[in-house]
Amino acid sequence: MNNARPKQYLDLAGLPVLSRTLMVFDDHPAVNRIFVVVAAEEIPYCRKHILSTVAWKTEIMLVPGGEHRQDSVYEGIKAAERQTGDHAIVLIHDGVRPFVSGDMITDCIDCAAKSGACILGVPASDTLKQADSRGLITGTISRKNVWMAQTPQAFSLKRIKAGLENAIEKGLLVTDDASVLESYGTPVQILPGSKNNIKITTPEDLHFALFLLGEAGKS
Repeated sequence: MNNARPKQYLDLAGLPVLSRTLMVFDDHPAVNRIFVVVAAEEIPYCRKHILSTVAWKTEIMLVPGGEHRQDSVYEGIKAAERQTGDHAIVLIHDGVRPFVSGDMITDCIDCAAKSGACILGVPASDTLKQADSRGLITGTISRKNVWMAQTPQAFSLKRIKAGLENAIEKGLLVTDDASVLESYGTPVQILPGSKNNIKITTPEDLHFALFLLGEAGKS
């Protein structure tokens, strides 16, 4: 992002990106609690600049994260279990995806309640190339049945906790939460997400996010 401030705290039309993401979950009637997992040293910043920016309806707890993504998710899952027990459905979401919709959240909850594990994604539409370390193409990958994973990813709390404990025990490093259960041999359902459910990672993403906000304001 070429910015000293972490991307989740950057301004997006007057509010931090993270605040806009949290607002969608805060407005959803099925979301009972929200756990924001951040680096321990960022908790005072979040308390002052995120939790104080909006009059939240839902209880929001700040949870210190871990060394890797899955460690942080595990800390969030344990915090949720202490508050809700292990029979809850949990949604794990990137703080820099503020364009998730209430319908997407509902679909994930309903699917996870039936199957135990569910994520959003979009089918790959571009041609996929594989290249070596020199940037030379080594092959073309069929995009048939290939999906680009998104969040939220929804799970039975008991199931995702067991998968995370298995990954930590075996020293596995994964890039998303569905991979945790895939490595555990647990099937995961995928549902259509949206190309607008972007993960703000680059300056260009931030410009597109401003465009999406402008379009939403016209509707």
